[in-house]
Amino acid sequence: MAPPLPGATTEVKTTTCYMCACRCGIRVHLRDAGDGNGPQVRYIEGNPEHPLNKGILCAKGSSGIMKQYSPARLTHPLRRKPGTERGAGQYEPISWDETFELLAQRLGHLRATDPKKFALFTGRDQMQALTGLFARQFGTPNYAAHGGFCSVNMAAGMIYTIGGSFWEFGGPDLDRAKLFVMIGTAEDHHSNPMKASLSKFKRDGGRFIAINPIRTGYAAIADEWIPIRPGTDGALFMAIIHELIAQGLYDRPFVSRYTNGGQLVNQDEASDEFGLMLRNPDGEIHNPLRPHNFFWWDRHTDAPVADHADGTDPRLFGSFTMPDGPLKGTPVKPAFQLLEERVRDCTPEWAEGITGIPAARIRALAHEMGITARDQKVELPIPWTDWWGQEHKSVTGNPVAFHAMRGLAAHSNGFQTIRALAIVMSLLGTIDRPGGFRHKAPYPRAVPPNARPPKGPQSVKPNTPLDAPPLGWPETPEDLFVDDAGEAVRIDKGFSWEYPLSAHGLMHNVITNAWRGDPYPIDTLMLFMANMAWNSSMNTSEVRKMLADKGPDGGYKIPFVVVCDTFQSETTGFADLILPDTTYLERHDVMSMLDRPISEFDGPCDSVRVPVLPPLGQCKPFQEVLVELASRLKLPAFTTAEGGRKYADYPDFIVRYETAPGSGIGFLTGWRGEDGSKSLRGEPNPKQWEMYAANNCVHHHTMPPEIRYMRNWNKGYMQWAQANGLRRDNDPITIHLYSEFVQRFRLAAQGKGEGRKPPERLRERIAQYFDPLPFWYPALEVQSSDRAAFPLAAVTQRPMAMYHAWDSQNAWLRQIHAHNFLVVNTKTALAAGIADGAWMWVESQWGKVRCLCRHSEAVEPGTVWTWNAIGKAKGAWALSGDANESEKGFLLNHLISEELPPGADGRRMSNSDPITGQAGWYDVRVRIRPAAADEPAHSFPQFDAMPALPGTSPPPRWRAWFAGAPKQGDAS
Repeated sequence: MAPPLPGATTEVKTTTCYMCACRCGIRVHLRDAGDGNGPQVRYIEGNPEHPLNKGILCAKGSSGIMKQYSPARLTHPLRRKPGTERGAGQYEPISWDETFELLAQRLGHLRATDPKKFALFTGRDQMQALTGLFARQFGTPNYAAHGGFCSVNMAAGMIYTIGGSFWEFGGPDLDRAKLFVMIGTAEDHHSNPMKASLSKFKRDGGRFIAINPIRTGYAAIADEWIPIRPGTDGALFMAIIHELIAQGLYDRPFVSRYTNGGQLVNQDEASDEFGLMLRNPDGEIHNPLRPHNFFWWDRHTDAPVADHADGTDPRLFGSFTMPDGPLKGTPVKPAFQLLEERVRDCTPEWAEGITGIPAARIRALAHEMGITARDQKVELPIPWTDWWGQEHKSVTGNPVAFHAMRGLAAHSNGFQTIRALAIVMSLLGTIDRPGGFRHKAPYPRAVPPNARPPKGPQSVKPNTPLDAPPLGWPETPEDLFVDDAGEAVRIDKGFSWEYPLSAHGLMHNVITNAWRGDPYPIDTLMLFMANMAWNSSMNTSEVRKMLADKGPDGGYKIPFVVVCDTFQSETTGFADLILPDTTYLERHDVMSMLDRPISEFDGPCDSVRVPVLPPLGQCKPFQEVLVELASRLKLPAFTTAEGGRKYADYPDFIVRYETAPGSGIGFLTGWRGEDGSKSLRGEPNPKQWEMYAANNCVHHHTMPPEIRYMRNWNKGYMQWAQANGLRRDNDPITIHLYSEFVQRFRLAAQGKGEGRKPPERLRERIAQYFDPLPFWYPALEVQSSDRAAFPLAAVTQRPMAMYHAWDSQNAWLRQIHAHNFLVVNTKTALAAGIADGAWMWVESQWGKVRCLCRHSEAVEPGTVWTWNAIGKAKGAWALSGDANESEKGFLLNHLISEELPPGADGRRMSNSDPITGQAGWYDVRVRIRPAAADEPAHSFPQFDAMPALPGTSPPPRWRAWFAGAPKQGDAS
């Protein structure tokens, strides 16, 4: 109640949260006591004027204050002391000038000699358009972000099918849905909007079904929980497809007009084009890159016709023979007929034995989906015109919505599983319609999107940018990044015959491959926001050894490791050079349309972060580091025509960068043009940052109602999207129930046609898994496991209150989860003789951990699970030596391997989806047993305590706020 101190001020600033990937708008309350120490954060709340969260904020977002003042903050660039060993934690501060000089000299040499010896891999960052640009300009193919060990199967499986995906690029329309089915989703994706939408959905009478081995988070409020065995979701979807077709509960008009179900497929097994769509040589091509000259078999004339010809309607079933012309005598079938044949034996009874879900429940679930979609249609009085010129008086929708994420993706059968889910959604007629799945800009995009990776070692040249982006979407074997022998060019073997459609790379294999020198050794590995020596690596114990391992010459097998992070993580101890990043409250940042924006269903939406506090100590945003390095290395995109520096800093780069000279397209869509009057496309605006800051750090462009739906085929949307640079082409995006893109890889493996062929050792693998129609198979690790010896599936998920490793050192959030348990079904635990709360052992074929057991009825009996990333190494994250996180917490990662057991030829393949390279995090099999009474009461394995790094603070015993200024007690 005392009057304010002289000179004291308070202020509220808006920015964007980064306590998870949700990216909510926040208001940060600041107080400056006038004592010369600058402003301090007092309180963080949701911004009610932000379109994403509308003022809602979760525990993570509110506790950002504890992240800002974490004692684990890195504050100086640090170099490993000469003569000390990696992992010993002995460092000395150096200046940024020394840091940049060291990096510029080392990286400049690599760029001038062999650019691929530099590898840049980033974790859950939100600046992949920048990091990818840096890698391409440098000339290294060895770049990727976290997607390969997160959810690339979700992205690829859906984008190769419907042209869009959950979660940033699309999601469930719960405002109009009547039935909502959530599958394989924890609480970390789109958290606050999902909670708000679910609350309204339930109040409005919607029915919510959760399918998951575990009932937590969202599933706790579901009307029905259907437990399923991990990795078997694909069998469930195949059985649902079977039922929808057998019972006639699919949306025939939608399937006929908007999918390739009616397109005729070549059935001549002797043909080099067997399994590909038949093309009419005299038909309308429209887009040479993706011709549209397909055939239907017309139901009215009982003859082949050009697809979508006026007055025609395709047969979906049957076998036919082309009657005349150059294709005369060719046997054909509609793609839908082939789908029906594929699922003919995939009965609910078949799926019951795989999934553990009773056949009657599967049959009833399919029936409920089909009846809801058919009988509870939504109609909006919005006229629109489809791409073929047919005018529609209204937009209709089939109100069955789905949401799925990593629980489906993180299996080595995930691509085909998610393809099957996308087909279920398509058969029900729910794609980009009211009450179903709706796209978010910049999607939908072509199937697949137009970006292609480099095509061979000739793309990697000294002092030269790559001739294509390092990541992309292969369409044919000719798009693979392989050498003349068909072997990988990338260090992670992405886009090779081993993992052809690896759109996000294979970050989980980088350290192992680099350590082994397969396919070649590298020199410098730069990691940003990736805790690869702990929770972000499969096979954590062995990866830590690899990082510190030396060759016969006494040098490290990975010669130089650079780590950029905000905190002292488990990985910083293995760095040769540590770069201190800022927090999200101290930097400029963009959630860009060139990357992963926060778009809404009704239009493009991007956002920024602006600093609300100055950087702590010598911290520097990684974005600034890259712009500075790119300028010093004279990378062309960062250099003027005269060879000088082009951008003063990162904010200047964001404002002035254009995808092509004069394109008017940059990182941000808002307040473009010299005076800020243009939206989406316009000249650079020098005041763009200020305008975002004055508008809650967000720009939301609302599209006209007539182009908000049916965007795969909406003529008005196509024209609008092309004009504004969201799409290159103006043609329909057909849903691929049958994927001839996948079939092309199978044909190559079968030796058909001209062009690239896989190495002999991989031909059978490609032919088996590259099936143009989805199918279910046991995950690769399950196939190589002794299921009698290891009878249980083990999975992890993130808790609602934490996101990655950075949150489990947060003083407020630790009070919710100070350590983790292995959660076991009560009957399963008791059968093994393990009491609730007792110490236990969990063993896989790769290793073992000791942990605490928690009984629960909310887990499928054949599954055990735990929260991810709560267990910590001693001394990491400035936690005290006896912190619960290291004494009682544990990592399931010690039981998982990034590679499968050796094959007959002695080779080891990645423990990943053979199509996309998605890490098979959730495929491990384990057994459990009680720990002996005389064993130590702490988790296993344990590692030597990490010493505090220079510039970090000692762990406080307590922290509180007095009159607005933070105080903390000594650890002693």
